[in-house]
Amino acid sequence: MEQRKILVTAAAGKTGVHTVKDLIDGGHAVRALVRKEDERSEALRNAGAEIMTGDLLSHDDAIRATEGMDAAYLCYPVRPGFIQATAYFADAARRAGLDAVVNMSQISARENAKSHAARDHWIAERILDWSGVPTVHIRPTFFSEWLVFPWVRDTIVRDGAIELPFGEGRHAAIAAEDQARFIAAVLAKPDEHVGKSYELCGTTQMNQAEIAAVMSDVLGRKIVYRPATLDGYRDHLRHYDLPEFMIQHFVEVAVDYQNGVFEGTDGIIERVTGTAPQTVEDFVRANRAVFG
Repeated sequence: MEQRKILVTAAAGKTGVHTVKDLIDGGHAVRALVRKEDERSEALRNAGAEIMTGDLLSHDDAIRATEGMDAAYLCYPVRPGFIQATAYFADAARRAGLDAVVNMSQISARENAKSHAARDHWIAERILDWSGVPTVHIRPTFFSEWLVFPWVRDTIVRDGAIELPFGEGRHAAIAAEDQARFIAAVLAKPDEHVGKSYELCGTTQMNQAEIAAVMSDVLGRKIVYRPATLDGYRDHLRHYDLPEFMIQHFVEVAVDYQNGVFEGTDGIIERVTGTAPQTVEDFVRANRAVFG
């Protein structure tokens, strides 16, 4: 395969770090954009990536990061500014003549989303479409990593309970490393994917009680699903010093989850990469130390 030069933004993040590794393993040259240099960026450098520090909210940094690249993975955290960052990035991508941008969106991104972050993602998709930059939108459901976030993990460890206001909603969790494998494959050979949107999901839908049952089997102790109220959930999140923008997003997507927005299964990752995504059981087993 011809070596390509690929930019990975948020390169030290959940999907970014695996995308960098997969691309390097595939023989490609990777520029890893990070906010700051630390042990995570050093690990990427040691793996063979070119490290660049910068901020997607800087037009100059976006131009500098995309210069000389063939394609890019665009990923932005749950915080304000994504619309501005996307406009800057789209302009930079046009100047650089990128032949593909894989854009990390979310399954709840839509015009009437109550979550400010989800609506920003929907607008960001439109900006990239309007720009004419060859783009692939990916819209994952809840990451498997959701279970190890402190505001979910702590009640599992302390009380043996998943406490979320998710009702009887269901989703097929998808791990970051499985998404990264798909992202890397698309960036390496984008032609058949440009212009498409993919909802990245696992292969088996579960509600929270079913996830708790799987965790019980793997961990060898009883885990239950204890539904929370939206107000109680909001108060719980505030104990973790999360920004209000993120709390608002988490509460509104909980309502979306109850209403089925996060449902769905898909075999696209296995079809494109040749490897099926890991199950919730696989993920919990691989991360059992996190659950004490």
